[in-house]
Amino acid sequence: MALLLGAYLLGSVSSAIIVCRLMGLGDPREEGSGNPGATNVLRIGGDKGKLAAGVTLAGDMLKGVVPVLIAHALSFEPVWVLLVGMAAFLGHLYPVFFQFKGGKGVATFLGVMVAVNFWAGLLVVATWLFVAKVLKISSLSALIASALAPVYLYFISGELSWVVLTAAMTVLLFWRHRSNIGRLLRGEETFKRTR
Repeated sequence: MALLLGAYLLGSVSSAIIVCRLMGLGDPREEGSGNPGATNVLRIGGDKGKLAAGVTLAGDMLKGVVPVLIAHALSFEPVWVLLVGMAAFLGHLYPVFFQFKGGKGVATFLGVMVAVNFWAGLLVVATWLFVAKVLKISSLSALIASALAPVYLYFISGELSWVVLTAAMTVLLFWRHRSNIGRLLRGEETFKRTR
C-alpha cells in the first residue's frame, strides 16, 4: 500500500540530522550519546540546544502525526490506521536513508498516539511529561508512557487492533532503550544520559 511506504519513507527522514546541519551543529550520530534524537541534540547543541531540540522533537512527532491523519482522512479501517503509524515509527528506528540506523522512536511514537486517538495520545504525552518532570530521567518517562499507551487506548477507544499494535511498538521502543534500561537497573541513568 502506497501510504504504508510513504509513511516509512517519511519516518526515515532524520529531523535531528537535518536540524543539526541547518544550525551548524555536530552530527548527532557522532557526538553525545550518538543517538539522532531530541535529547542528544539538546546535549550537543550548546547555546542553540533548546531551539534545535525543540525543532527536532516537533519534526519527529510530525512524522507520526501526518501519515496517521491522512489514513484517518481516507477512512482507513482502524487496523490500517495504526499500521500506517507503525510504518512511520519503523522508518524512524530503521531509516532507509541512514543505513537503517535511527533513533529510539519516542517522539514519533508520541506523534502516532496523538493522531490515532487524541485523548489517549494526550494521556501518553502527559504521562511522559509528568514522569520526566518528577523523576528527571528522560528514558524512564518514555518507557513508562509507552507501557501505558496500550492501556489508555484500550479504555478510551476499545479498539483491540490498536491495543495489540501499540503493544508491539512499545516492545520495540523498550528494545531500542535496552542500554538505558541496563543503566536504570544499575542506578546509573540520569536525564543528561538518556535518549
